[in-house]
Amino acid sequence: MFDKLGTKGIAGVVLLVAGLGIVAYQAPIVAAGIALVVAGLGLVASGLVQSVMGMFGMA
Repeated sequence: MFDKLGTKGIAGVVLLVAGLGIVAYQAPIVAAGIALVVAGLGLVASGLVQSVMGMFGMA
């Protein structure tokens, strides 16, 4: 999985986890909500990518 992300992707994941950790240190419930929002955005983006790839006949 990490080979497909590239350097920028790995750095983004690290920053995302670090930011979530900082928020969780102060407010765990807020951090849980942010984690759910980020997971939801990831699922939406994945669905959009699959749909576009399907339209171009690549999926």
